[in-house]
Amino acid sequence: MDVSEHPPSKLLVLTPGMGIGPEVTLRALAQRPALWPRVVLAGRAEALRAVGSTLRLVEVNGLQPVQQGLAVFDPTDQHEPAEVAAIRAGAMACLDHRAAALVTGPIHKGRLAARGFAFHGHTDFLGHLCARDAVMAFAGGRFGVALVTVHIPLAQVPAAATAAAVCHVTRTAATAWRDELGFERPRIAVCGLNPHAGEGGLLGTEERDTIGPACDLLRAEGWDLTGPVSAETAVMEAMAGRRDLVIAMYHDQGLAPLKAVDFGRTVNWTLGLPITRTSVDHGTADALVGTGKADCSSMGAALDLAVRVVDRTPHG
Repeated sequence: MDVSEHPPSKLLVLTPGMGIGPEVTLRALAQRPALWPRVVLAGRAEALRAVGSTLRLVEVNGLQPVQQGLAVFDPTDQHEPAEVAAIRAGAMACLDHRAAALVTGPIHKGRLAARGFAFHGHTDFLGHLCARDAVMAFAGGRFGVALVTVHIPLAQVPAAATAAAVCHVTRTAATAWRDELGFERPRIAVCGLNPHAGEGGLLGTEERDTIGPACDLLRAEGWDLTGPVSAETAVMEAMAGRRDLVIAMYHDQGLAPLKAVDFGRTVNWTLGLPITRTSVDHGTADALVGTGKADCSSMGAALDLAVRVVDRTPHG
């Protein structure tokens, strides 16, 4: 794939995904014409043309941005869905240093699984492609969140929330907040697993046996960290501006409060990879397809964060 028309250090590969993905992609890009020369859309060209008649879409044979419009690279692979092939192509372009970042729209995990996709979503697929233990984090709103466990049944969370996992996620996220977002010393709150962070063992012992020792180790390493604390305390501290980053033990513990206060402003940011990847904070919203009611703000935020990381714009 030729990227000679634009420096790969600035190139963004954007996979629109499924459902409302193509619509919110093109609407967000329509608001950011200055980005067009450095963006390549990787996905089914016909899906983009169907919702992008007012934008200039230029099909290309390779991964190559063009000045006269939005470049569309349509990956073809007979062995996997086009949406998956697009993610793979974008990730490989970043790994090969032919692009600087991957920005993704939503995918429908159930429909892709029915077509042979063996992963629970973007995060573990990208972790597989990069051979790394990826961390799912969310940035861009009033506070950040990183998840110790992601898309697993709740019954499996206690065994998966090991001290090693707590340390890995916290170190990875805190390092990104410091080095990529410019927080000089990120202020971190680590949630407990149980109500009231176990209430001294009365409501559970994971805080005493696993999460607490991990927090002690992290504090000894010099991180500005409180925990384990109850999830409501962590979120209240973050909302009050006293904590920058909340480490949640499971998906809904972190994302329910985050989306309640910042839905559409936050960005799904995959950490721990050798590439930069940002994404929307929502799903495919199939009921909104074709209605014109889909909100493109999260896709816009994902683009803005990718640019900020690639261009190393410091935290204000």
